[in-house]
Amino acid sequence: MQINNIRIFEGKNIYSFKPVIRMEVDIGDLYQKPTCDMPGFNEYIVELFPGLKKHGCSLGYEGGFMERLSEGTYIGHVMEHAIIDLQNTLGFDVAFGKTRVLKEPSIYNIIYQYVDERCGVECGKAVIEIVTAFFENKGIDKAQFVKIYDKLRRLMIEGELGPSTKAIYDEAVRRGIPVRRVGNESILQLGLGKNTKYVEASLTSLSGCVAVDIVSNKHLTKKILTDYKIPVPYGEIVYSEEDAVATARSIGYPVVVKPYDGSQGRGVSTNLLNEEDVRSAYSEAIKHSRAVMVESYIEGKDYRILVVGDKVSAVSERKPPFVKGDGIHTISELVKLKNQDPLRGDNHEKPLTRIKLDNVALDLLKRNGYTTSYIPKSGETIYLRSNTNLSTGGTAKDCTDEIHAENKKAAIKAAKVLELDVAGIDMKIKDIFMPIDEENGAIIEVNAAPGLRMHLYPSEGKPRNVAADILDMLYPEGSQFSIPVIAVTGTNGKTTTTRLIRHTLGLKGSKVGMTTTSGIFIGDECILEGDNTGPVSAQIVLSNKETEIAVLETARGGIVRGGLGYDLADVAVLTNVSDDHIGLDGIKDIEDLAYIKSLIVEAVKPEGSSVLNADDPMIEYFLGRAKGSIILFSKDKNNRYLRKHINNGGVALYCDGRFLYIYDEKEITVIEVAKIPITFDGYVKCNVENSLAAAAALYAAGIPVELIEMGLKTFIPDERLNPGRFNLFDMGDFKVLLDYGHNPAGFECVSDFVLSQKAGRYVGVIGVPGDRQDSSIKAVGILCSQVFTHIYIKEDDDLRGREPGEVAGLLYDTLISNGFNKDNISIILPEGEALETAIENAMPQDLIVMFYQKFSESMNIIKSYVKDKVQEESLV
Repeated sequence: MQINNIRIFEGKNIYSFKPVIRMEVDIGDLYQKPTCDMPGFNEYIVELFPGLKKHGCSLGYEGGFMERLSEGTYIGHVMEHAIIDLQNTLGFDVAFGKTRVLKEPSIYNIIYQYVDERCGVECGKAVIEIVTAFFENKGIDKAQFVKIYDKLRRLMIEGELGPSTKAIYDEAVRRGIPVRRVGNESILQLGLGKNTKYVEASLTSLSGCVAVDIVSNKHLTKKILTDYKIPVPYGEIVYSEEDAVATARSIGYPVVVKPYDGSQGRGVSTNLLNEEDVRSAYSEAIKHSRAVMVESYIEGKDYRILVVGDKVSAVSERKPPFVKGDGIHTISELVKLKNQDPLRGDNHEKPLTRIKLDNVALDLLKRNGYTTSYIPKSGETIYLRSNTNLSTGGTAKDCTDEIHAENKKAAIKAAKVLELDVAGIDMKIKDIFMPIDEENGAIIEVNAAPGLRMHLYPSEGKPRNVAADILDMLYPEGSQFSIPVIAVTGTNGKTTTTRLIRHTLGLKGSKVGMTTTSGIFIGDECILEGDNTGPVSAQIVLSNKETEIAVLETARGGIVRGGLGYDLADVAVLTNVSDDHIGLDGIKDIEDLAYIKSLIVEAVKPEGSSVLNADDPMIEYFLGRAKGSIILFSKDKNNRYLRKHINNGGVALYCDGRFLYIYDEKEITVIEVAKIPITFDGYVKCNVENSLAAAAALYAAGIPVELIEMGLKTFIPDERLNPGRFNLFDMGDFKVLLDYGHNPAGFECVSDFVLSQKAGRYVGVIGVPGDRQDSSIKAVGILCSQVFTHIYIKEDDDLRGREPGEVAGLLYDTLISNGFNKDNISIILPEGEALETAIENAMPQDLIVMFYQKFSESMNIIKSYVKDKVQEESLV
């Protein structure tokens, strides 16, 4: 048994609206037997995965899967359920799974929901290992399973968002703010496009680097606060143990020794009373920094004041880790007992952190005359650290409602002068309800990325939803966190439709982020060339802070291989579905293709719109799946679906052969079709269709009819606005048309235009991608035999699994069998050479139609010819 490949689907996909992993597994000869004919296997798998007993499977009730197991099911199905159960055991809320047999009976696609990508993948691998072991007579026992489980649990903990980031993530989801984890770190992208913000724990992208650097320098921070008359403890920087002792003596005991630029309480020692304590504390502090701070010790309680924007969000009294004696257990035993609290975990995984008896704790015990074997009296409190950080085992008590107004002012002022939008202000004061002044308390530290755990999960008092305050600051009431998203798909016309929408939106001054087959554009700038119609490209546009509106061409390949790169669209356009890509990526027929494309119109906001082609043979299917308000378009104003939709009060677009109309309670004339350049006076029917689709999307997006008209009127079919789509070049006494027709429907659209033109000869430079079915290639051959008088057959550089000359041979044989004159056929496989030859042999009034693979190469050939001709004429 082996895993052939693993693919991750982060967003909505053809299997589920939830994130899933697709694992292709070859199970070998095991496909020949159901589980009921595998002695001992059912007992083995259920013993290791007892949660399977509760799985309902397709039967829909608890225990249903066990019935399927007893009756006999296939091994891939069992592994799917085991992977889900293993994730459940780790604490992940997942339930969706699906298993499908591929072409080979031994190869399965196991699809299952996940929450954490790394852990989800490893759970899949672990189940494969466990099942494989059984059939190799190396069955995994309970002890071995525990080791596998513990490894997965460690991986899960490593991959979890920290509590601060998780709180912000959950609050964003609750509010409907788009949120995405960036990589495997605790960094979140909030919002879309120009409204994008980033947070890492509580550090937001609004915080300046200089401000963060300043508060990392404790001495500089104190100097700035002192300049603004904010009370701080006096202190100095030292670089040696002797300097530390001398400074402590100068300041006067008690003192605090801490790293010059540390965090989370590492290396901090407080209330030091003598030289020996200072020397020991210096040795610990210098491990965490290049220099050490020695400062006066402020009497009082330790408070953390969380400032968000211009308000105090929460206040906690922090207490150092301690144990309370019972007269029976030693300090070491009491720590172990306290760490058994389910609320305590390693690092930041739980509300509280486990207490460690490390060197810092041992030094403090020693200073106070204790060892870990000491048995404290009943009720006796033994402190294990002088600092109060939760990360070292401390606890917190909420005091938000107790803080004095003057203390609020001091904390807010400190955050403002240091230019921090979110700040953790550490204040030592007798009581937080007493005002701070020179005689009572001081701000001892300021933190640029304060932990939120103590406020979210206080040991005492009321939890505070501080994540809500942070999001309120990032997105104040009335502000936007998203941008309009328009998604376009279809077999043909999606690129032109996408470009036309973007062009029109640009006329109103919007900076449009666009993904297309020719590249990713932000405004007029192409930031990445090539075919960029998948989910990664969409995410690039949606995370670009210049993007005001996103227009996303979304191709079949991207949907199949990665799902969608966005959550829900405001407008989704499905131009058409025709017989293309059949046989690829498991697509068996046009119904499969329609299912894949329909994901676009399913992933629409409730208040959004789906734009559908009423002329498409699959319109009834799409109407049953589309979400939001439906807008239909048709080249025939009498289309029965269109008329029914209008009669039911729906919005529709159509043309009567002369004008393009919008119907929204009344008929609105948009533009004369002949004035839309890409339609070539209405002869290019597919571009009439594309114009309708684009106009419908723009109308759904709230664009005024006058601007839609302007967009249609000014969208020129040239290499700047619509490169490679019906680009017609005047070469002097003949013309060349470049188009990306690559399937029967695309060739048919071009053919309709060619037949409408007067030419001496109709010359086709034709080819079809090698991954198309023979039937599609032959259909192109038949069509070309009816349109062109002379044909050059070429092939793409990428043969896509075909032998050299194979596609050309199919086209040639089809042309001949349909009566085409073989003397008028030339086979020139290199695409550029075929076009050059057609141009060199051109006769006056010829119309050469080039169905290209590489647009830039074809353009260079045309430009070179024109340039040479101009030079020749200038010499005459």
